[in-house]
Amino acid sequence: MAISCLQVENLTKSFGDLVLFRDISMGVPEGRRIGLIAKNGAGKTTLLNMIAGKEGYDHGKITFRRDLRVGYLPQSPEYPEELTVLKACFYHGNSTVELIKEYEQCVETEGNPGLEDILARMEHEKAWDYERKAKHILTQLKIRDFNQKMNRLSGGQLKRVALANTLITEPELLILDEPTNHLDLDMIEWLEDYLQRSTLSLLMVTHDRYFLDRVCSEIIEIDNRQIYSYKGSYSYYLEKREERIAAADTETARANNLYRTELEWMRRMPQARGHKARYREEAFYELEKAVRQRTDHSDMKLEVKASYIGSKIFSAEHLCKSYDGLKILDDFSYIFSRYEKMGIVGNNGTGKSTFIKILLGEVKPDSGTVDIGGTVRFGYYSQEGLNFDEQMKVIDVVRDIAEVIEPGNGKQLTASQFLQHFLFTPETQHSYVYKLSGGEKRRLYLCTVLMRNPNFLILDEPTNDLDIVTLNVLEEYLRSFKGCVIVVSHDRYFMDKVVDHLLVFNGQGDIRDFPGNYSDYRDWKSARAEKEKEAEKPQEEKTSRVRLNEKRKMSFREKQELERLEKEIAGLEEEKKRLEEALCSGTLSVDELTKSSKRLPLLNNELDEKAMRWLELSELSS
Repeated sequence: MAISCLQVENLTKSFGDLVLFRDISMGVPEGRRIGLIAKNGAGKTTLLNMIAGKEGYDHGKITFRRDLRVGYLPQSPEYPEELTVLKACFYHGNSTVELIKEYEQCVETEGNPGLEDILARMEHEKAWDYERKAKHILTQLKIRDFNQKMNRLSGGQLKRVALANTLITEPELLILDEPTNHLDLDMIEWLEDYLQRSTLSLLMVTHDRYFLDRVCSEIIEIDNRQIYSYKGSYSYYLEKREERIAAADTETARANNLYRTELEWMRRMPQARGHKARYREEAFYELEKAVRQRTDHSDMKLEVKASYIGSKIFSAEHLCKSYDGLKILDDFSYIFSRYEKMGIVGNNGTGKSTFIKILLGEVKPDSGTVDIGGTVRFGYYSQEGLNFDEQMKVIDVVRDIAEVIEPGNGKQLTASQFLQHFLFTPETQHSYVYKLSGGEKRRLYLCTVLMRNPNFLILDEPTNDLDIVTLNVLEEYLRSFKGCVIVVSHDRYFMDKVVDHLLVFNGQGDIRDFPGNYSDYRDWKSARAEKEKEAEKPQEEKTSRVRLNEKRKMSFREKQELERLEKEIAGLEEEKKRLEEALCSGTLSVDELTKSSKRLPLLNNELDEKAMRWLELSELSS
């Protein structure tokens, strides 16, 4: 039986009258990778915050395995703006950073109290290498300017710094809340590969279904305040969830039939009852409670019709745009066709959002023209669109736009009826915006975009924070949408379901039109890379032979330096061995401990430098 890293027992959490979950229990065994799924507002982020110790709970128990290293990536990481990228890796108080601070404070304190114990812990947690590891993983995540201020980073760069901060300590249990939000496709695939290769335990909330399917071996669902576990991938979960719902629906239908029979009996029976009648009466009340607590599987209903769109949509001709030497568009021309559904992909910083704003007229191009058809009505769902007044009631947000909404086919809906199509219950509609979860705010924003009956939808990262149920409904809506669609997204599954073709932003104004969805593009890209690799092989062999023949001879001074380095490295390695043995011996005085602990990191740096130079010279001598 697998050892449990984390055990949650009988956990209950409520906000006033709203009960998120009651007496739920779950565990994360060692090496198990678990995805957590639920509708927006069901408490996914709240549960992760409670497990990470960031939020309290009403009652229950959360237990970690002793000495477990835990890494937590919040959905929206925050750092002081004045911090540099490298200092941000020392900002959040993980155990290693706290230990480094404890060591620095001890060294500066007279008498160095507890230094021997701190040094042993530093050695155990490999704290001496923390900065080097931070730089290494930041580089892997394509963050190379370690002195850049945090307030200068994009949303994607900020998420990557936070991810590096989480991974540096090599956690045994990793807790991730929407890790793919704001990451570009290359970084999502890097993280996917990293997690697939690792042996760590994982508890993760994500809406990215490809990521979920390829990384997780178990799915846990929160539904109707209860927990359901499925030991398999996301695809397995979908199959078994449908079976569970079908079984629950059958049981609910049986309970409803029995309830109607028992209700009739309750009404007919006289007040004075015998023992058997009282027993049946108690059973009736238990049945009534079960019927009222039946699972609600209602989904969103997007029945919003696009307004008429003519044959002329818009055309972009010879567009050019640059920022500080970075080309966004370089003589770009394109003519949109009716009912076209285009996806836009590319790394962060290649200009995808700027391109959208140029099409909408929010940003002016340096040169070129955009000609928009007279019947076009844009609906723009942006990354920065959540600018509601938090003190407004949900229903008032919609009423400020329109009291009556016309979804098409001659129908009319009140604001309240329209909100119910987006799964906002009457109670939630009369609640305040600030009480909504991040996903519920996104759903409300989508509601305000669609209620204007646009015929040209531009969706910039629409999948961030939306639950999987909402995404499935949105995908079906967009596939049958009688208008044009542009989607900028890093959600590969969403792109595959919705778009007909891609505009690929390669940077510096290089934009290519690809006829197919994202999976088609990825397969083509992999095949091309393999073909280029094969084509380059003979050339590489020829080049390497030429280089071997033309390799320059070592100079006399370099030979002397190589011999000197071999002796110096041997001496430094011997000194390091002596230091480490002395630090672990427990025989050193406080002064000797302080002196040795200060010398060790300097010694490691000196060894690294000399070893690197020795490698360079040894290549010349071979």
